[in-house]
Amino acid sequence: MAKEALIAYRAVLRATRKTFAGDTLILRESAAEVRKKFEENRHVTSPADLQRLLEEAREASQFISTMIVQAKLNERGGYEVKPSKEHAGATLEIPSEEILKKAI
Repeated sequence: MAKEALIAYRAVLRATRKTFAGDTLILRESAAEVRKKFEENRHVTSPADLQRLLEEAREASQFISTMIVQAKLNERGGYEVKPSKEHAGATLEIPSEEILKKAI
């Protein structure tokens, strides 16, 4: 199970690195959050609980890779969203300019 946990951990980190490439703050914070979640469950021994946690990690990796697209500020002062092939078929919910500006 330790090997499976390590594979799941790396997959989630890989998904965050790809999704948030170029955003140092989000990369640092997401890596810290992923580590925190795995550390919180380090001592889980129940096979059923371990399987559930591994499945949640796989789902998180998939969700981050396919359902999150980072908006980038363009030279005109607006935000652009450029979905990649991983997002094909997904329904994208694009936040308003007002919501994006509040997030900064």
